[in-house]
Order: sequence, then C-alpha cells, then structure tokens
Amino acid sequence: MLKATLRSFLAHKGRLALSALAVVLSVAFVAGSLIFSDTVTRTFDRLFASTSADVTVGPKQDLKSPVPSGAVQTVPAALKERVAKVDGVAAAHADVSVQNVVVVDSGNRSVGPTTGAPTIATSWYVTPRSPVKLTSGHAPGGAGEALLDADTAGKKHVRIGDTLTVQAQPGTFRVRVVGIATFTTTNPGAALVFLDPAVAARQLLGSADRATSISVDAAKGVTDADLKRRVGQAVGSGSYDLKTADEQAKSAAADLGGFLDVIKYVMLGFAGIAVLVGIFLIVNTFSMLIAQRTRELGLLRALGADRRQVRRSVLTEAVLLGVFGSTLGLAAGIGLAFGLIRLMSAFGMNLKATEMVIGWPTPVAAYVVGVGVTFVAAYLPARRAAAVSPMAALADAEVAGVGKPLRVRAIVGTVVGAAGAAALAGCAAATKTGSAASLLGLGVVLTLIATVIAGPLLVRPVIRVLGGAFPALFGSVGRMSQRNALRNPRRTGATAAALMVGLALVGGMSVASASMSASFDRQIDRTLGADFTVQNSNFLPFTQEITDKVRGTEGVRLVVRQRFAPVAVRLPDGRRVETTAAGYDPQVDEVAHVTYAAGNSAAALADGSLGMDVTFAEDHRVHVGSTLPVEFPGGRTAEMRVGALTDQDGSGGFGMQGGLFFGIATAEKYVPGGQDAALYVNKAAGTGADQLRSRLEQTLKPYPQVQVRDQADYKKLVHDQIAVLLYLVYALLGLAIVIAVLGVVNTLALSVVERTREIGLLRAIGLGRRQLRRMIRLESVVIAVFGAVLGLGLGLVWGVCTQQVLALQGMTALAIPWGTIVAVVLGSALVGIVAALLPALRASRMNVLAAIAHE
Repeated sequence: MLKATLRSFLAHKGRLALSALAVVLSVAFVAGSLIFSDTVTRTFDRLFASTSADVTVGPKQDLKSPVPSGAVQTVPAALKERVAKVDGVAAAHADVSVQNVVVVDSGNRSVGPTTGAPTIATSWYVTPRSPVKLTSGHAPGGAGEALLDADTAGKKHVRIGDTLTVQAQPGTFRVRVVGIATFTTTNPGAALVFLDPAVAARQLLGSADRATSISVDAAKGVTDADLKRRVGQAVGSGSYDLKTADEQAKSAAADLGGFLDVIKYVMLGFAGIAVLVGIFLIVNTFSMLIAQRTRELGLLRALGADRRQVRRSVLTEAVLLGVFGSTLGLAAGIGLAFGLIRLMSAFGMNLKATEMVIGWPTPVAAYVVGVGVTFVAAYLPARRAAAVSPMAALADAEVAGVGKPLRVRAIVGTVVGAAGAAALAGCAAATKTGSAASLLGLGVVLTLIATVIAGPLLVRPVIRVLGGAFPALFGSVGRMSQRNALRNPRRTGATAAALMVGLALVGGMSVASASMSASFDRQIDRTLGADFTVQNSNFLPFTQEITDKVRGTEGVRLVVRQRFAPVAVRLPDGRRVETTAAGYDPQVDEVAHVTYAAGNSAAALADGSLGMDVTFAEDHRVHVGSTLPVEFPGGRTAEMRVGALTDQDGSGGFGMQGGLFFGIATAEKYVPGGQDAALYVNKAAGTGADQLRSRLEQTLKPYPQVQVRDQADYKKLVHDQIAVLLYLVYALLGLAIVIAVLGVVNTLALSVVERTREIGLLRAIGLGRRQLRRMIRLESVVIAVFGAVLGLGLGLVWGVCTQQVLALQGMTALAIPWGTIVAVVLGSALVGIVAALLPALRASRMNVLAAIAHE
C-alpha cells in the first residue's frame, strides 16, 4: 500500500501542484509574520536593554491616554543631587527628552520623519549606554548649537553648519548643526536633536529647574533592584515612578508591542484567508482525484485492501502534500520576512536582515498549519474513497458525482442558516454595542457555513438563470457549457465557494466603509460650523505660538481652541473609567452645532463643571447636577458637577469614551503646560473664505506640519482614513482571488481529464478547437459569477448588519456602493476567463483518436 500510495502521489504531482500553492501561501504568511515580529522584538529588546539606565526616576505615570495633551510631565532637576547622595549610586544625570517638538530647515521643510515616528529633542551627554556616538563635528557647547543624528541628516540633506528651527512648547529657537551623531544600535526611525545639557531644560521645558527623568548608575556590586529600593526610600517611592533597567526595557517594549501586533495580526489575517480558501481548493482536488481513481481504488479493494488502508493511503498523500507545501512555504516565509525587514529600513527603522530570528516555534507552526490544513481538507474525500466498493472496479463508467443525497445538505444547511439568520436579526435589533457585535460575529460564521453547505443546492437554480442566455448567444456550445456546470453541483459549489469567501468579505466591508463615510459626512455637515480648522497633519498638539499667529491673522474674527486631557472619573455605579476629555473656549457654539439632551454649552464649560454624552450618563446613573470625582495627571483631583448632557446620535460628543468635555480654563488649571490640538476659525465680515484661507496658509508657512482644512478637506481626510482599511480588505480579496483562480484552474484541468473521451467524441462529430475552448471558458465564467453572486449577496447582508452595529455608535447612514458591486461581478467574469485559459488550451490540443480511446 505504501508503494502504491507513493506511486499515486508522484503520478498526480502536476495536479497536486496547484493545491500545494494554497498551502505555500498560507504557511508563508504565518512563518513570515512570526519571523518578522520575533526579529523586531529581539532587536528592540537588545536596544532597550543596552540603553536603559540601572534605575530611572521619572514622574508618576498615573493616567495614560491615546490622545496626547501636549503637556510634558517632569521632575525637579534638584532631585539629581538627592539621588547622587544615596549609598550605592555611582552617578546620576538629569535627563531632558521631549517628543512634542517640530524641527524645520532653512527652507521651512520638516526635518522629522514622515512615518509616524517622533522627533525627539534631548540633552547631550555621553555614557557607555548611549545609543549614538559623535562621528563628526563637536558636541554642542551652549545655546544655539545642536547635534543631529546621521540617518536624519542623510535623508533630509542637512550638513554641519546648517541652521535648524526648533518649535518647542516654551517657544521657537534656532540652532546651528555643529556635529553628527551615528546610531550604534538599531535606529527606531526617530529623528534626534541633541542640545547642550545646560540649556536643554530651559529651551525645551521652559525652566532650568525641571527634568523629564533622572538616570541613575549603580556602583560596583549593587544590584538594580537593591538600588531601586534605596533610591525609593530616599525620594519617596510613592511620589515618583522608579524602574530598573529591566523594567524600563519591558515598558518600552510593551509600548512598541501595539505596533508589532498590528503587523502580526494583519499578516495572520492573510494567512487565515489563505487557509480558509485553500481548504476548499484541496477538498475539491482530492474529491475529483478520488472520483477519477474509482476503478483504481476498487481494484485495490478487490485485491484485499480494506477500508482503513485505502483511507490511510489517501491521507498519506495529503500529508506528503502538506509537508512539501509547508517546506516551500517556510522558505517563502523567510523571504517574506526579509522583504518586510528591508521595507522597514526604507521607512527609517534600520533592522538588520543578518540578525533575522527563526525560533523553533516558527517551523513548528509552519508544519502544523500546512500539514494540518491538508489533512483536515482531505479527510472527507478519504472517507469517501474508503467507501468505494470492490465491484466498482468492474464498472465501465466512473462514478464521479455519486454521493450522499443533497437532501442531507439541505437539512443541515437550513438549520445552520436559520441559526445564522436569527443571530443577524438579533444583531440588528440589539441596543448594546457589545451584544450586537457578538451576535454579528456569530451570524457571519453561521451564515458562511450554511452557504458553503447549501451551495450545491443553489447551483442548479442560480446557474440556470446566470447561464440562461448562453444557448441564445453561443448556440449549442453555450448550452453544453451551462450543462457542464450543472453536471456536478457538489464540485461546482466547492469551486465557487473559494471565490465566494473573498467576495463576501469585500462586499460586507465595502458596505460598512461606504456607510461610515456617509455617516461621517452627515456628522461633519451637522456639527462642524467653523469656516476652517487648523490641525497638525499627524493630529499631535502644537505650540502656543501657532495659536497666537492664527489669532493675529488679518480677517480672523474668532478662534476657538480644543485641548485634550487624560482623566479618570469615578461614577455613581462604582466604576472608575479612564478616558480623554476635551477642553473648549466658551464660544464653542459659534463653531459647532451641539445637540443637548439637558443643559447647554455655558453650563458645561463653566468653572467646576463638565458635560458628557447622554447615553454614557444613563448607563452609569449620571444626571445633570451629579458631582463626580475626577482625577488628572500628576495626582491632581477635582469634584466636578455635570452641567450638560449631549445627544450627538451616540457619537460620544466631543471627547472619547463618555464624550467628556469642559472649559479650557479647567484644562489649563489641572493639566498645566498642555497644548492646543485644534483651532476652529471663523472669518470676519467682509473677508472671503478663499481670501482667509490664503492668509492662514501664508501665516502658517513656517510651520509645515500644520494644515488648514475646510469641511470638504475634513471629509476627504476621513474618506482617506477609511480607505486604508478598505485597501487592506482589497488586498485580502486579491489573495483570495489568487487562490480561487487556482481552484478554478484545478477543477477545470481535472474536469478536462475526466471528460477526455467525451471531448474526443465531441471533436470527432465536428466541434472545432475554438468552439471547445469557448465551451470551457463559458463554463469557467458561469462558475466564477455564481461564486460572486453568492459572495456579494452574503456580503451585502453582512454589511447591512455591520451598519446596524455602527449605528449604535452614531453612524446611522446606510450606503451601498453599487458601482463596486457591479465592478466585482464583471471582474469575476474576467477571473473565470483567465482561469480557463490553460485548461481550455490543453483540451483543444488533445489528439482526437487518443481521447476517444482513453479509459
């Protein structure tokens, strides 16, 4: 049996090659994502471990927010002297390092990175742990001198002697580049500007008495943990945030982890799609191979092979295919990881491909995925092979398509589909976002399974409609192509299922993204009343200097500031919620149209008051007049009265979770040093919108990071952000289509082999080669369009239900992108034509007499 299995596998290696490609793709994405993330993690672990001080004393990090306030938390610089006197301290340094700076060259071009990495201004002093070393020029020796890192200098064409302008929170100042510092470790992609320690605090923090942290070096023989304990006793461990080198490295790695997780999960998403679609391809391939080998399997049974041996033989072929595909996939994954590392280098993160990490979990995961997928996919065909009767060897005709009645599929598909429909109906009727999202996920899974199960039942009615015009348009060739697609509903359904999965995904996401865009457009039209909005291109806060410049621009009548602050609120139901609140000037009603369920803007922005979203308030038993304890960064607390409740269609008002907002005076009081995140500008009477825009852009010319936007610009910005998600979905669709095309090619190629005698007879009675190719192409087109119809139908249902979930968050507009849907259907027909090219060409080149004699 082993010899027979190996011979059979090698005999069909050409037919199995396309199935192996599905395994290769899925394994490549799994292996590539693991290798890339492991490489980046180890590289940065090494960077953080080698550059962290033995103990770091920093400000208390009590509240974190995804939206920066612009305020820099500091510690007294004099703390260095107290720390230096602690027993076991070899040296102590007052560090100044801030990320809320912008650096531009003499041509007003930004010197910072464009990849989202920060521009960091820091004090210059050399220690054995410094990530950079001075390679040219000299160290900064006072105000007006600075060093720049070599990577930034090379990319932005900055040389020693050039003048740079640094926009910091205390004000803008100019520096002359007097030296270049080169990274000795991995460059994380940031731009670094080094200043003289004596002036860095004054220029970056506004006071020479402040520092961002104190770095402490341990004396010989003193452990980091022991030093941390001693320093904590001296300065008060509850007043500051103390971390050892290991803890500092872990904290920095955790901050980086979110970025790595995005890349890893995106790649694993591609792997998941490849696995899911590949299963259909492999099931179909093995099913057809077994149908064609009915006589062979029957002979094996007649010669004494029992069912277990036959099943084991087929599964052994699957394992061999899995091992082969996994090996190639692992190699492709290494190449993919190498490409990602080079791509990161192009974006400024200089990873070294020579330090690529391939841990033992990676090949294990690769072979588990590859072999597991093929084994699971081949199990049902293997059971069907084991059921072949020895008498089948005596049959003259193949028994392809013979199997269990479709009524079993009808019953199972109906039950699963009904459960999925019920879940989706529950999702549409739900009033809580969490429960609606859970029901949506359950409904998507169940309806997908039901469609796959019941797909063969839909083949005959749907393809009769889709191919109904074929006989009239293409005559007998069209009629035969339609009947060929109808001949084996199971095969047609399985072939179309691979394409259906990808198109269902893109259909659902297209509806969701179009609905999000329409909802945001409606929200912007309804709420934004300002003529212009001034923001940083990366949405980070900007300096007071920019606000003053905008206010002084000719033609500006009103400027309303927006400023964010991280807060923690203790609610009446006992919950403590950490969120981000927004601060506004009192004239907010002139630049925004706010709908209130209770109270008004004046009450919400009054001293000691705040506003919040009415839905959030109802969920936590808050009402107008409630007094809430609010915590701010740095341990500051306040008792604040709820002055107003907003009703912005569930959008959460101005802030984030809870829609909290208050007067900008409150933000300045409890978060000193904060910066404005946006300015809402209205024009003066007699000034045209275009005229004011031109003046604002001229005013902000020295600040290339700041953008002036009107409502149309804002809508385009939102659309572009949503498009990023949609492009990811289209990439997933592209992968699914590639594998689906392989499936259609495989099905048609095996179908041609299966119908060799039939094709020979058709050619003998006068069917031309061109007509034969057209027949196979039409068959492929109708199968592909059948998959598109099922997928888009399913995707539309998913998309509408997703919009119902989004409606609970205020995105109430439903939009269906009919243009995209029509384009996908036409594209599916093109996919069918492409997939049929090789099988059709092979069929047309058959020798007629040899085909008739084929058994």
